[in-house]
Amino acid sequence: MKEFRCIVENPLGIHARPAALLAQALTNVSSTVTIRANGKEASGKNVLEILALNATKGDVLTVRVEGKDEEAASEKIHEILATDTIEESAPKILKVAFFGTKDYDRTFFSELAKDKGPGTYNTDITFLTTRLTPETVALAKGYDAICIFVNDEAPHDVIKYLGENGVKLILLRCAGFNNVDLEACKQYGIKVARVPAYSPYAVAEHAMAIIQAANRRLHKAVNKVRDNNFALSGLLGVDLNNKVCGVMGTGKIGECFARIAKGYGMTVIGWDKYPNQRLVDEGLLTYVTKEELLEKADLISLHAPLIMGPIGTYHMIDDAAIARMKDSVMLVNTARGALIDSEALISALKAGKFHAVALDVYEGEDDNVYTDRSDEPLPHSITARLMMFPQLILTSHQAFFTREAMQAIAVTTMENARNFNEGLDLGAAEVKA
Repeated sequence: MKEFRCIVENPLGIHARPAALLAQALTNVSSTVTIRANGKEASGKNVLEILALNATKGDVLTVRVEGKDEEAASEKIHEILATDTIEESAPKILKVAFFGTKDYDRTFFSELAKDKGPGTYNTDITFLTTRLTPETVALAKGYDAICIFVNDEAPHDVIKYLGENGVKLILLRCAGFNNVDLEACKQYGIKVARVPAYSPYAVAEHAMAIIQAANRRLHKAVNKVRDNNFALSGLLGVDLNNKVCGVMGTGKIGECFARIAKGYGMTVIGWDKYPNQRLVDEGLLTYVTKEELLEKADLISLHAPLIMGPIGTYHMIDDAAIARMKDSVMLVNTARGALIDSEALISALKAGKFHAVALDVYEGEDDNVYTDRSDEPLPHSITARLMMFPQLILTSHQAFFTREAMQAIAVTTMENARNFNEGLDLGAAEVKA
């Protein structure tokens, strides 16, 4: 255990930007970090708790670090607090129209955007509850930038309006960008910045959680017990131990899922257009062809990006792919809905092909995502048809939704806004046509 003290030297105190950078950096260390000031205590990994310390210039921070990487954690803390310098002048305020706002967005973003002045994010956010669509794009008039999410729409006509009305930046508070016409952005001089990675653990853990829930029929079990029905009929699952897990897409999220599956005692095979030899060298998985993975895997988890075109990943799980799978296969998708042909999936479910299916994303979800339709029927929709099957679980695009992921999304998005506003390179966050 290490404990040390730091005196706050910054004239603005521990304001939003250093708090954000500190919290985000410390989420990647295993040590526990506690910061005390003004009679309050905060987790060093929680930006909102750090801001609640209200540490001003001259305050003394008492930092305690405990864990196997405490030296590395302590270095990060010293580095971030020491480099929090104040520029001589602040740039102009970047005005951002924030589409599709939910209460949890306000919680994180409003705290990071409230400071103004040299060294801060200098961003003025207007929170809008409506999604960005061709019908609502006029709300972006008068802003320098817009911030959108996965269920917003930015086709050519939307981009054209934005470009003609002075919007120069689209901030994506997500990793995917298939809902943005990048060619149109290039044509109208609009930059696009995304969140390349937030918490791969959040998505991978959710994928395993929902496929296990479907496998062990937990959604049915909970309802049965609530009805005082303690019979086990209809709840039969299978062991994952000694089964074969197929991971399609072995980026950061796919790697995390592979490690979870390995922890269950599964043999992991992977498919990726760009294999990662490091994962092979450490014995995590073995790469096979797409066809071999489909034929051998007992559990298939999708973590590939959505790429359109004849050699892309659109409908990579179609009738032909499903026909190659084992009849008792389990399938989970937390990546992009259009990786699976919904009609092919429904036909296979009707035929009893799958032991379990778990979907956090699926074709036809757009009108429902993050919307309360509890008092509405869903006639003729893909959603309603999928929910007919007892071996299938749906969640509403929530795999990313953890405190750590929301914090990372907010911090990276605000860093992207700041870099653009100050004329700095957007780096890996920039999406180009």
